[in-house]
Amino acid sequence: MKKYKVGIIGATGMVGQRFATLLDGHPWFDVTVLAASARSAGKTYREAVGKRWCMDTPIPESMADIVIRSASDDIAEIAADVDFVFCAVDMKKDEIKALEEAYAKAECPVISNNSANRFTPDVPMIIPELNTDHAQIIPAQRRRLGTKRGFIAVKSNCSLQSYVPALYPLHEKFGVKDVLVCTYQAISGAGKTFDTWPEMLDNVIPYIGGEEEKSEKEPLKIWGKIEGDVIVPADSPSFTAQCIRVPVSNGHMGAVFVRFEKKPTIEEIKAIWKDFKGYPQEAKLPHAPVHFLNYFEEDNLPQTKLQRELEGGMAVSIGRLREDTQYDYKFVCLSHNTLRGAAGGAVLLAEQLCAQGYLD
Repeated sequence: MKKYKVGIIGATGMVGQRFATLLDGHPWFDVTVLAASARSAGKTYREAVGKRWCMDTPIPESMADIVIRSASDDIAEIAADVDFVFCAVDMKKDEIKALEEAYAKAECPVISNNSANRFTPDVPMIIPELNTDHAQIIPAQRRRLGTKRGFIAVKSNCSLQSYVPALYPLHEKFGVKDVLVCTYQAISGAGKTFDTWPEMLDNVIPYIGGEEEKSEKEPLKIWGKIEGDVIVPADSPSFTAQCIRVPVSNGHMGAVFVRFEKKPTIEEIKAIWKDFKGYPQEAKLPHAPVHFLNYFEEDNLPQTKLQRELEGGMAVSIGRLREDTQYDYKFVCLSHNTLRGAAGGAVLLAEQLCAQGYLD
């Protein structure tokens, strides 16, 4: 595998910082460009981040002295210097959409953590273990954009990463009909730490703007099919969601209630979870967990503190599967929101697209 030169657009924010730590020493990717807002441009990464660095590990030495470029003003120069970019900017949605399209039209592929293009009909929104085939829409997107190399691919919302992977492999055999999910989401999902958001200590907030709509709508695009030059979202399953912010640093947990077309046994569900593999496992991608779905038999597992870092934070933990009085079954699930749910999921998506030749 050749080494790809990559850039991080939005490098100073929390997800951008997570990208930096994940990409440091990556076997396929070399970070050669960092970009952020105009106020950070011209400073070294170390200077631009300063005391706002919030990762557990120090700023990677390989990036600390890279001079930040302007994400908006230096598009042509950045595109000429890299093979593709990761995007995790903090801007208005219409501004993000325009920015990502500008990079793509400059013949620079964009792997995005942002939500702005998730429902652009020819932009694939991929969880690599589930809907790898949606990458096949990229040639149609390139035709629309008038590009040879440039395109946009996105990862889904972070909260979906806990419960959609658990449901997806059950749908083909048993038909998932109705899903009710309550998510309990960490403060890092808002780009915060307890130092910057002390109001979250000893507190729960029963509202996260836009999150419930994403949690109900995005799974249907993941379940969708390519028809012509667009991805058509699925009509089912039916999702309803409630999303709650809880005083946890990292890790999103979901409490799931599910009804099937054909009700499986508990043993059948556990067997499917145990054996499930996707393209990343088969291709042995660098950030792929060996065991993607992990079921815990103990009544008090998974726990956020204990399981969020499972397999480098890239695995999904599931527990408490049992019959329900109104739905068929209920269970809980957990994923690391800034690893599997954000930067790690985007890095894994980039690895998939590299292995499939879309970034050559």
